Amino acid sequence: MLREIRIQNLGVIDDAVLELSAGLNVVTGETGAGKTMVVSGLGLLLGARADAALVRTGAQNAVVEGVVEVGPEHPASLRVIEAGGDVADDLILVRTVSAGGRSKAHVGGRTVPVSVLGELGELLVAVHGQSDQWRLRQPEQHRVVLDRFAGGSVSEPLGRYSAVYDDFHQVGAELRHLRGLARDRAREVDVLRTGLEEIEAIDPLPGEDLELRAEDERLAHCDGLRASAGQAHALLTGDPESAFSGAGGPDGSSGDVAQQLGLARAALAPMTGHDLALADLDRRLQELGYLTTDLGTDLAVYLSGVDVDPARLDWVQNRRADLARLQRKYGDTADDILVWAKESAVRLAELEGADDRADGLAVRLDALREELSSCALELSAARALAATDFGARVTTELSHLAMGKAVVQVALGRRLDRDGLSLGDGLEPVRFGRHGVDDVEILLAANPRAPARSVAKAASGGELSRVMLALEVVTGSGDVPTFVFDEVDAGVGGKAALDVGARLAALATSAQVIVVTHLAQVAAYADRHLVVARTDDGHVTASGVVAVSGQQRLRELARMMAGVEDSEVAIEHAKELLGQTGAARRG
Repeated sequence: MLREIRIQNLGVIDDAVLELSAGLNVVTGETGAGKTMVVSGLGLLLGARADAALVRTGAQNAVVEGVVEVGPEHPASLRVIEAGGDVADDLILVRTVSAGGRSKAHVGGRTVPVSVLGELGELLVAVHGQSDQWRLRQPEQHRVVLDRFAGGSVSEPLGRYSAVYDDFHQVGAELRHLRGLARDRAREVDVLRTGLEEIEAIDPLPGEDLELRAEDERLAHCDGLRASAGQAHALLTGDPESAFSGAGGPDGSSGDVAQQLGLARAALAPMTGHDLALADLDRRLQELGYLTTDLGTDLAVYLSGVDVDPARLDWVQNRRADLARLQRKYGDTADDILVWAKESAVRLAELEGADDRADGLAVRLDALREELSSCALELSAARALAATDFGARVTTELSHLAMGKAVVQVALGRRLDRDGLSLGDGLEPVRFGRHGVDDVEILLAANPRAPARSVAKAASGGELSRVMLALEVVTGSGDVPTFVFDEVDAGVGGKAALDVGARLAALATSAQVIVVTHLAQVAAYADRHLVVARTDDGHVTASGVVAVSGQQRLRELARMMAGVEDSEVAIEHAKELLGQTGAARRG
């Protein structure tokens, strides 16, 4: 619920704080005291369009701040968390409007677009006023109100209908997709099949193109590889077949590196015991000897494996040419070609099975069409029953709200659509929507003989607020925890005003209700009574909004009834009124 609203520099309000409670909160005050600014401020807090004219003259900006108590799992809390705000304690909403018309919004300590306030407002508060563009101006909301009133009698068939509706559209979309494939599949099948047959004939292996390129390079340079390896082997081992085997070093020694290393160690051997540094050099010569021997062996093995094989070279080059033809069409590498083949095989199977799959889906779609029509008829019948009861109950409520001759009824219609489905009842095809085939419209007639028109057009001024109050009482509090009514009692008085107050109190048993009123009969039902008062200069200051009780409340009720607050007769009437409303609430 709304726990507190603070308004600064808005209209005639300098700085005012409204501390609210659960149940029925009533805001009163003399004409022009700023009561309507409370509703305007609340509207800004809930995402209404900003108007620079609302900023108090001489002020740089107007600020409205609201503190909302809401559970951590409430959709409003989840939306604030999604926007990056904090909901650890109470939910804090702030709206700032500059004198230049610029607007800013903060939620849970985080700057957000004003649209986020609007989203939260739909979840937290329903504001009803004479100038309010009520949600029932949207035709779809008429259905929402009726379905909410009907409860399980409509929600259960609606659930069955929605499930079939989703299946019907899913199967229909898949069938249209497959039929679209069938129109072009012959050409695509030929392309895919030709490509797969060509790839299958060559049968490339993963990474084969890289391996063949390396082998081609090796075979094409076989003679040079043998010569280079043989020369290196001779230099290391002193092979007598080497052109270098007879050459001697600078000292006339053999060119055998291994032998030269052995001679070097022999030269060092007599002295290694006398110097650790020289002994370390001898150890390194020994390691070089081992490495030289191993390297010579490896070169010999390499030489034995390097053979000139013209036939193998010819095969490798032909194989690379085959792969190159595939690479020009299906991928840059052998791996890319294999990926294309795998994906194309799946696609080919899909295309070749399109006809069989489409036939099966067509049969399934026919069955779903019949089931959907049956569910739609069941849902329409449930709504028709609920509509009769709903109209009667709202009409009864209006009879207690100074609209005793008004009649409310709910019209159910179906929109014809030549591309729609038949309900199987011999009628023309109709449009099937996500929530059924029914167009729901709540109608209001000023009296039983007057023509019924859409409630949003037939009701005006205070009547619209009272119709909304009747609907809220009949349907329950719904999903929003707070309702705000501005001048819901316009044009009524006497016993009818008491009935309005009683209906507001009834609604307040299941939700928080905030009412701006000028009638004592309504204010007497309040759980919390707030009075807005202006100072001599015409502004509402920090002390200008007070919660009254006891004698102060009696004086305010007396002022509302008689225009004066110090009349003993008026105060006695106020006492009598409080007793009357208290007895009505207890009864």
